[in-house]
Amino acid sequence: MYVSVVLFTADLRLHDHPPLRAALDGPGAVVPLFVRDRGVADAGFAAANRLAFLADCLRDLDAGLRERGGRLVVRSGDVVEEVCRVAGEADADEVHMAADASGYARRREQRLRRALEAAGRRLHVHETVTTAVAPGAVTPASSDHFAVFTPYFRQWSGQPLRDVLRAPRSVRVPPGIGSEELPSRAALPGISPGLAEGGERAGRKRLAAWLRSGLAGYADRHDDLAGDATSRLSPHLHFGTLSPVELVHRARRAGGPGAEAFVRQVAWRDFHRQVLAARPGAAGADYRTRHDRWRSERTAREDIEAWREGRTGYPVIDAAMRQLRHEGWMHNRARLLTASFLAKTLYVDWRVGARHFLELLVDGDLASNQLNWQWVAGTGTDTRPNRVLNPVAQAGRHDPDGRYVRRWVPELSGVPGGAVHEPWKLTGPDRAGVGAYPDPVVGLAEGLARFKRARSRG
Repeated sequence: MYVSVVLFTADLRLHDHPPLRAALDGPGAVVPLFVRDRGVADAGFAAANRLAFLADCLRDLDAGLRERGGRLVVRSGDVVEEVCRVAGEADADEVHMAADASGYARRREQRLRRALEAAGRRLHVHETVTTAVAPGAVTPASSDHFAVFTPYFRQWSGQPLRDVLRAPRSVRVPPGIGSEELPSRAALPGISPGLAEGGERAGRKRLAAWLRSGLAGYADRHDDLAGDATSRLSPHLHFGTLSPVELVHRARRAGGPGAEAFVRQVAWRDFHRQVLAARPGAAGADYRTRHDRWRSERTAREDIEAWREGRTGYPVIDAAMRQLRHEGWMHNRARLLTASFLAKTLYVDWRVGARHFLELLVDGDLASNQLNWQWVAGTGTDTRPNRVLNPVAQAGRHDPDGRYVRRWVPELSGVPGGAVHEPWKLTGPDRAGVGAYPDPVVGLAEGLARFKRARSRG
């Protein structure tokens, strides 16, 4: 019997899944396989929130396969070893998997190809499973990747997208292939109490609601902190429970300024992945070296802890950091503000902030997280590397009534309106509403002057 193995990685869905479709179009049975990658855990990327969301995704994927007559096989260990072991047990002829952008994923793919070929088996790697446009599909004339988003987006927008594939009606799995027990979030400690539910069903339900009631107003409202008008689909894109190709097709069919703005965000995600694919070292090193003399973690220890814990004295920063800890997620505008505050106002190495985000973010994607942090810190692809976001001015613009702050900083719930953004200015009876909320860890003028001095020396 002809057998194919489908290795699921960051594509935990049945709808629009090219590797699964290619395997099912073959003449025989299919082994749907997920390997809990020991290398990911050893590298420190196995954060509690992502493990919990992953457990939801695997259980949902298994349930969807069982509805179609199949099941998910789960193993743990080195991906290459486990895939080869399962392929041997099933006497498989070939393995299908999605392409990925990180250096680790590409080295893993190369090792797997060599190991399978040595055993007389084939590896098929499919593009546009985790991206709408594959890294390297569009390049400038003078380089292997785009370093600026706008020209990338122009070419990205002109690329024809493949058709969306339907979920299979049936999946036949050969008998006798053993599987570990599916993980459960209930067994995991340290999960954010407000963490969203994972899995393809939850993702498609959220997508349907977003297309119905959120997309049309996205262009005008996506920076509204209190309105929470973003799609919140990023965790589902990170784990691949939703297809970026399908998202772009469906948004474009809906049309309008909201759809255009949303598709642009999908393109930003692809942009960072093509940067990382071309420069894998940017996951930990400056994409553009600026010789920054960041404050050491020892010198800035108290400021870093205040930032992490949401007690900097700047309410919009503290609200965002508390949202991150409670939900394992943060509003996109808030990510920009908190990153700018750490890297430029406190002048702390962006890697400190990126590491903290990866410890908590359910959508902690290596390309988007590391390269967005570098964009804000001025070592990445921003064409204005010295820009500094003023948290007070930004709060007045994107949370003018202070509702976002009062939602996450209950100490300030008694401070009315926009006054909540500058509690240090309150006097008399109004000051009583501030309670034990801390004073700012640094003045904005002082932080800006330090940043400018440091950059002029660099």
